[in-house]
Amino acid sequence: MPPGLKPLRRQHRLSVMIFLGLILLVALMIPILGIVIDSPIGKALAHRLEGSEPVPPPLAELQRRLEGLEGDVEELQRSVQALQEENQFLQRLLEEPPARSSLPPPKP
Repeated sequence: MPPGLKPLRRQHRLSVMIFLGLILLVALMIPILGIVIDSPIGKALAHRLEGSEPVPPPLAELQRRLEGLEGDVEELQRSVQALQEENQFLQRLLEEPPARSSLPPPKP
């Protein structure tokens, strides 16, 4: 045999092995890809790719309740502030002696 044929056989075997390796890799990737797509992560990614959905009803209800509570908190803050102002006014009235006007003495 001529010396040039041996490298061709090795190169041919190497290319066949690479080709078979690629086929095996693709064959194994199909079920792995199927498992990943069927997983919760794959489903979440699919939903994200589909586009934005309207707000689900429970979240809309929660948002409505939150807005109502924020309004109640604001109303309570105003009430507390009014009570504080009234309290300060009453404290000043109690602390400062009233200015007595000189009235004539009562007639007997």
